[in-house]
Amino acid sequence: MLEINAISKIYSGIKGDKQALSEVSFQLRPGEIVGLFGENGAGKSTLMKCILGYTEPALGASILLDGEKVKLSDKERFAFATGEHSFFASMTPKEHREFYREQFPRFDKERYAMLMDFFGLPEKERLRGFSTGQKNQFEVIMALSQGADYIFMDEPFAGNDIFNREDFYKVMLGILKPNECLVLSTHLIEEVRNIISRALFLKRGRLIEDCVISELEEEGIDLIDHMKELYSYDRRRALKASEGR
Repeated sequence: MLEINAISKIYSGIKGDKQALSEVSFQLRPGEIVGLFGENGAGKSTLMKCILGYTEPALGASILLDGEKVKLSDKERFAFATGEHSFFASMTPKEHREFYREQFPRFDKERYAMLMDFFGLPEKERLRGFSTGQKNQFEVIMALSQGADYIFMDEPFAGNDIFNREDFYKVMLGILKPNECLVLSTHLIEEVRNIISRALFLKRGRLIEDCVISELEEEGIDLIDHMKELYSYDRRRALKASEGR
């Protein structure tokens, strides 16, 4: 289990300090597919980067893996797919595959080969020549093939058409193992609502709700409607704007 306790983050700038995250706490368990949702600027990307150690949270925060502080040797248990792209643009997928196999003992070469074939990506072309959609596909492939227990994806489907995304959701559900936990940050909530088991909602850096999807369904609550209520969505906003109000 991964325990995230009291994660806060403040960015300092010319216009003053900005509170990106404030006392965010929750737990992640093996086998979960968790949706991380929120408006633009809610803190989703910052939260992922704090958990992964890419940025330092404020004092008082702690991240525990199976009850102990995360060590350098635990890093192989975490994977990240980001639209900012973390690969080496001058290298080919084949070269990345060999590099990952050296760095990560649990690298799944069969899963890698299957996903490369699914997306139809060329193994010997340098990544700088890939389209944005192909680059994001490759990020997802490497994150899922690394052999990590906790896989984080930040808007991984940008640049991909709806048919590609729909087929990939089905493939992803079929390949995830019981020990793997997937955290998916996306604005495409309508598309992922049927694959996630849990939803975390951030608003202005705070975790405002942590809900289990099956429990919402038992109560007859639609996820999208629930989110609109949480964020006080104004259904007349567009009409007011078009009328000049």
